[in-house]
Amino acid sequence: MPGEMTAEAMHKQYSEGVTAFRQHIANPAMRQKFRGGADEFFRSCALGVWHADGGSVSPRHVELYNAIYCKGDPAPSALFWELSTAVAEYPGFREPEFFQRMREHDRAYGQETARRFVDLMTLMLLLFAAADGAVSDREAGFVNACADALTALCDRDGLPGGKAKLDAEDFVTRQGPSPAAPPAGKEAAEPAAPEPEESLEDLMAELDGLCGLERVKKDVKSLINLVKVRKLREKEGLPTPPLSLHLVFMGNPGTGKTTVARLLARIYHAIGVLSKGQLVEVDRSGLVAGFVGQTAIKTGEAVQKALGGVLFIDEAYALSNHDSPNDFGQEAIETLLKGMEDHREDLVVIVAGYTDLMEGFLHSNPGLESRFNKYFYFEDYDGAQLMEIFLSLCEKNGYALQKEGEEAVRAWFQRLYAERDENFGNARDVRNCFERAVARQADRVAALDGPTKEQLMELTLEDLDLEDGES
Repeated sequence: MPGEMTAEAMHKQYSEGVTAFRQHIANPAMRQKFRGGADEFFRSCALGVWHADGGSVSPRHVELYNAIYCKGDPAPSALFWELSTAVAEYPGFREPEFFQRMREHDRAYGQETARRFVDLMTLMLLLFAAADGAVSDREAGFVNACADALTALCDRDGLPGGKAKLDAEDFVTRQGPSPAAPPAGKEAAEPAAPEPEESLEDLMAELDGLCGLERVKKDVKSLINLVKVRKLREKEGLPTPPLSLHLVFMGNPGTGKTTVARLLARIYHAIGVLSKGQLVEVDRSGLVAGFVGQTAIKTGEAVQKALGGVLFIDEAYALSNHDSPNDFGQEAIETLLKGMEDHREDLVVIVAGYTDLMEGFLHSNPGLESRFNKYFYFEDYDGAQLMEIFLSLCEKNGYALQKEGEEAVRAWFQRLYAERDENFGNARDVRNCFERAVARQADRVAALDGPTKEQLMELTLEDLDLEDGES
């Protein structure tokens, strides 16, 4: 079967994952106790995973089982009949002895070692389940049941943290669409009516309606024209040069990068480039995990969610950390590049961040430079554009700005733009100003006896209180 794991790969991934976790255990005695019991515990988990999948054992399972040990530890030497018997007679999942010590330590010092171990265990059990190139529903059910059992112990002890971030059900290998059966005793519900398709004209009008961003609007329209002409050439059987739709958004915070990315995903769907057109937004924390192996799964999960749409990675430069040799950002980048290659027909990736930092990020990996060759530059909003955004927020939310207040806030935005520094937040500053004004207006109006509709809507100079607001 394509995708089956070799014994060498099993040993490498297992040993690296467990070793990296062990290095994060602060208490030396607990670290030693974990080392002494980890291999035996995880080998028993492998028996449980294979038992849950039907209990059928092959010579390959023997090779893989004997590969489950950390570097420096003695390797097992189970024979076929021994493993077959052990899988068939699997007694059920049991908490490892070192896990109680972890919980006691975490309860005493307010740490999350036990919670992190649940993440590690989930990852390792998924590794065992995927040994044959696929994860079955029964294997996923067993993995989640084990994670839930240990999580319940953490909850009982009042340990900080929450449920394991990995859900094994997300990694089940599906052979094709398989709609879920309706609950017993209930008729299947009528399928929901599909949402009406958005027209390209309406989407372009929405783009044109955005405040400022003239350069970006021009670049988006040029890109759309390129795609449309390419499709026409394909229809006529004419050669079409390679085209990458992955994009780099460069600019300061609050300049509309996420808004444009979401709109562009819908536009790509409208012109037939993407099958769904959704936007999945992540940053470094949504892709990078704390130890070897889990980052690849976490990044792969983000890619899977974005299939048919756009994966938008904000502050993408944070993935390329050259200062730390143990940083897992590069693992995320490599997994991302593989996902872009495997799903190049139905996935668009947009990376975003500060202009100077993004240039360093793109130069950190040759694969990034080759796949991201289109750049959109988002300029800061000037004072007049900031005022336009503020007035649109007022109109959208049913507020009317008093004339005196309008003059004051207009002058304030002009000064904010003229004196901007690295902390300038563009539209975020406008939104903060609006929300502060609404909060102050609520305090003022609440003291009135039976306020009128006009009073409920009016924002005054007193409500703005611009000198006290931080930019």
